[in-house]
Amino acid sequence: MAEAAIELVGINKSFGAVWANRDINLQIAPGTIHGIIGENGAGKSTLMSILYGFYQADSGEIRVGGKPISIKAPNDAIAVGIGMVHQHFMLVENFTVLENVILGAEGEALLKNSIAKARSELQRLEKEYGLEVDPDAIVEELPVGLQQRVEILKALYRGAEILILDEPTGVLTPAEADHLFRILQQLREQGKTIVLITHKLREIMAITDTVSVMRQGTMVATRETAKTTVEELAELMVGRRVLLRVEKGAAKPERAKLSVKDLTVRDSRGVTMVDGVSFDVRAGEIVGIAGVAGNGQSELIEAICGVRCAVSGSVVLDGEPIDVTGIADPGELRDRGLAHVPEDRHHVGLVLAFEENENAILGYHDKGEYLKGPFLDIDAIRDDARTMIERYDIRPGDCRLKTANFSGGNQQKIILAREMEQDPGVLIVGQPTRGVDVGAIEFIHKRLIAMRDQGKAVLLISVELDEIRALSDRILVMFAGRIVGERGPDATEGELGLLMAGIEHREAAE
Repeated sequence: MAEAAIELVGINKSFGAVWANRDINLQIAPGTIHGIIGENGAGKSTLMSILYGFYQADSGEIRVGGKPISIKAPNDAIAVGIGMVHQHFMLVENFTVLENVILGAEGEALLKNSIAKARSELQRLEKEYGLEVDPDAIVEELPVGLQQRVEILKALYRGAEILILDEPTGVLTPAEADHLFRILQQLREQGKTIVLITHKLREIMAITDTVSVMRQGTMVATRETAKTTVEELAELMVGRRVLLRVEKGAAKPERAKLSVKDLTVRDSRGVTMVDGVSFDVRAGEIVGIAGVAGNGQSELIEAICGVRCAVSGSVVLDGEPIDVTGIADPGELRDRGLAHVPEDRHHVGLVLAFEENENAILGYHDKGEYLKGPFLDIDAIRDDARTMIERYDIRPGDCRLKTANFSGGNQQKIILAREMEQDPGVLIVGQPTRGVDVGAIEFIHKRLIAMRDQGKAVLLISVELDEIRALSDRILVMFAGRIVGERGPDATEGELGLLMAGIEHREAAE
């Protein structure tokens, strides 16, 4: 029997009183795709960060190809053939693809010679693994899927035989995710070993050979993928039976709470991203907007929420107009009952250097219950944060912890708790479960349906068709900045996919 490509023996890691990894044992066979799943905060990323040298285990042993290895820094991991593609890419955005690939691995004193050799090697890797990307393109001008290819090329350029991918599809469209899987299968066929960290069970079933499940810092099971089910894996992750599709009754919509008419929005380049869009969202319903990322959804919600000025059109919130073509104050809109969960939690939703309790009141810090005279009432703020932590099952349950130290899914819960607990009349939610595990998805979906049933108007933007279909009472599809169709929740994935690709819209125009 061949030696394991990677073997972890008795790995332990704690951060203060929090056990991130406890007595972890794991074997990964060479030339396979091995999935690691678990709830947000289960310890998956910490374990892989130990393997890649970002963290050092408090105790335990790492073996690569059967040999004990000391990995104290990423350079040590790279030296033994381990590469890692992080959830949030480690690229210099204003560098070219080629410059990013060779950065830190130039190899010679004369950069000109290094670049020439790297260009030749990059062409070979692109051809061998189907990772085509323009080596002279500026990284920030590339779509997310191509930026991810650059990260994979970086690892292969450094000789990686073992490739770790941390939530690789969290920012990809379905088409980009499918292409990534084809690349991973090709890498496996070439003898590479892939470790895939993800919370998406469908991806695990589609792409992996074996899967290991973590829960609360421990390894609870390893299964051959062909011999398990989505339901079993979900229950192993959470420790209880999980509803993979949340049940909901029929909507009882009332008057319109949000009305958008002939809205046109341009991006920072002057390109029209929203082109004459009109729709209503009524009290007591969830309206979902489906579409491939980049078709105007982001600009649409930014204009409604006062983050971006519109060129023309009107928006009416609860019977009163919003100044979308001038300066609409997001703070004023919050006071008028409009809550917004942004798509980009790191750059728009949170200040990562702040403590959890500070992020829990962002935008609402001037409310009376958080003030003591002219000053913030810190005790009241922290008490409120602890209540939200318990209510929304935010882990770790420490309101004094820096928000950067929470997992992505728990960061999302912090934002959702902050916005939902203000009892808004209208809730606009962008990608509510991006990077969130199956147990938290169930929780978030139940909260959104509960808000609908309380008579709130919910506008949902998501690239996840399953999510749109599960939650929405009406589905609007955006393509090239326009609403190209409206469907009910019983619409098939194929029907929505055609609309998202603009096919039915083009045929109707002809």
